[in-house]
Amino acid sequence: MIDFSSTFKMALVSLKVNKMRSILTSLGIIIGVSAVIIMLAVGQGASVKIQKDMSSMGSNLLMVASASVTSGGVRMGQGTKPSLTLKDTYAIEKNCPSVGYVAPYSSEAKQVTYGNQNWSTNITGTTANYMLIRDWNISMGRNLSDEDISNMSKVAILGNTVANELFGDLDPIGKTIRIGGIPFKVIGLLESKGQNSMGRDQDDFVMIPITTGQKKVFGTNFPGTVSMINVKAKNADAILSAETEITELLRTRHKIGKKQEDDFQVRNLTQMMETMKATVKTMSVLLGSIAGVSLLVGGIGIMNIMLVSVTERTKEIGIRMAIGAKSSDIRIQFLIESLLLSVIGGIIGLLAGIFGSKLVEIFGSMTVYISSFSIILSLGFSGIIGVAFGYYPAYKASLLNPIDALRYE
Repeated sequence: MIDFSSTFKMALVSLKVNKMRSILTSLGIIIGVSAVIIMLAVGQGASVKIQKDMSSMGSNLLMVASASVTSGGVRMGQGTKPSLTLKDTYAIEKNCPSVGYVAPYSSEAKQVTYGNQNWSTNITGTTANYMLIRDWNISMGRNLSDEDISNMSKVAILGNTVANELFGDLDPIGKTIRIGGIPFKVIGLLESKGQNSMGRDQDDFVMIPITTGQKKVFGTNFPGTVSMINVKAKNADAILSAETEITELLRTRHKIGKKQEDDFQVRNLTQMMETMKATVKTMSVLLGSIAGVSLLVGGIGIMNIMLVSVTERTKEIGIRMAIGAKSSDIRIQFLIESLLLSVIGGIIGLLAGIFGSKLVEIFGSMTVYISSFSIILSLGFSGIIGVAFGYYPAYKASLLNPIDALRYE
């Protein structure tokens, strides 16, 4: 029966005798594990960030925007041909059975003041449904109402950033702010959503009734038009049918012929975000695989050093066999040495990878996420490599003839 305790001690002593060699042998594993940890942390961090953005945007989203106008053969860009109106919004809500909620949207940068405080921000004109579409909650006060829209009320809901800049620790509800010199009563404060993946502050805006914005705040040469229409399908399965229904309805309303191009664009934001998420996942696997090559190189390094060690310790092996050690004892000892080199290198590599990931997050301004899966994968893989690449040298050592080994110089 193999005495694992004494065999383990002998393997440990052997590694201590050749400290520098052991360190250099483990270096490949250290680099490989740290690289895998960092690469997976960056990839998973990007995936988590996209998931967070999807949650902040809302679910089952479609965005209907005005198309671009062509002037002198040059396409001027999205929204240069205002074609969407508030009536289109109501038509979509009424005539598209796959649609859950609809909200018009127009936005313009304005200076907002309260007392001697001022802040430049985006003024968003919309309706109460905007909150339902974007899965946004009111932390204080109330939402816009149908009466606010129909009466063109001068009321406003503040994002967290605007509230902090204008009011600090004061309660903003009921206070009067000025948007471009026009007084608005603050009726609500939104919950904070923070920054999106592009670094844009989602809390830096003021929401007002779309009708008030069209009539009194936004300067436009196309009265009654809106920048875009936000749509939330009834469920995930209804997104494509909602997209088709909206397209057919708007083509009919805008009197677009069969061979004519649409004067609007319907974008499936949920699908776009899912595509981005799939792309990031693929990149994570690719980066992890590339980093995994370092582990394989480290494993080859362990095998080479262990083969050299077998050659150098041939006489030692012969003496052990001569005093009763079995082939299995020799094989287990070399396997333990290989495994120890790999596992110790894996642990050091794990710590280096965590430290490196934090540096990437701080200096690279990137979101990183170190999951338990990546830790188990890296350590498990390093252990497997230790056994796999250490087996051949251990097997070779166990086959040595004791007499030949004792004669070896």
